[in-house]
Amino acid sequence: NGTIYSKRFIMPGNEHYFSFGVGMVHFVSVSTDEDIDPSSTQGVWLDRTLAKINKQRNLWPWVVVFQHRPIYNSNKNHGNWSGSNNYTYDGYDWELPTYEGWPDDYEALILKHKVDLVLTGHVHHYERTWPVKNRDEVTKSYENVTSPVHITCGHGGKDLYAVVWDSDGRNTYRPHQPAFSAARDNMNWGHCELEFIDERTVRHTMFRMGESEVPTEDVLITKAAGGGGAAKVGFSLGLLMGCFIFWSRFGLI
Repeated sequence: NGTIYSKRFIMPGNEHYFSFGVGMVHFVSVSTDEDIDPSSTQGVWLDRTLAKINKQRNLWPWVVVFQHRPIYNSNKNHGNWSGSNNYTYDGYDWELPTYEGWPDDYEALILKHKVDLVLTGHVHHYERTWPVKNRDEVTKSYENVTSPVHITCGHGGKDLYAVVWDSDGRNTYRPHQPAFSAARDNMNWGHCELEFIDERTVRHTMFRMGESEVPTEDVLITKAAGGGGAAKVGFSLGLLMGCFIFWSRFGLI
């Protein structure tokens, strides 16, 4: 249940949700296993935290939220996080608690405060969305982006979700890719990286395990002009994911 991990790696704040700045990026961690509606402790905290960050967007032009479960996911195992995700696996019915505010109240907050990227795990595959909001409002371009881009980097090592649980081998992807989904992969392990080049440009790369040093995915995302200069920042999503995937559900990814 992740007890050993949680005792050795201490997160900031209450360890459930917290924020910190690195160079030109402000990272915000939220817990997908708690309420996030406007009356909840986490919902009030997130609204206030993002508002405070926005007052200093000249220092942190990029705002990145990271969390365990994705609200945009085209893999049939788990599906989109809606606060309740009961399912049958290995013949056992998993009945999980219901958490209020997912996804609608949460998405309203990240849109209100102009969050740029949402990083997730949980689902054992890779998926990158187009800029998207309110499920169906999709912009199929990464230039002058005004809506969040969601990246699921859940293909780092555990069994991949290529086959629907307790099925006769059906693929977890439906034949028609949803409009919000720009790229996805449920057959290959790998890792993701982000390089924040300047206040308007971030480079996202995804590397398949063991193939080459050339990334399989290499995407430049730019957003509207604004913000001040800051130091260039680069990091691996795999390292960041280690800070919240194991914490968020104590290793149940």
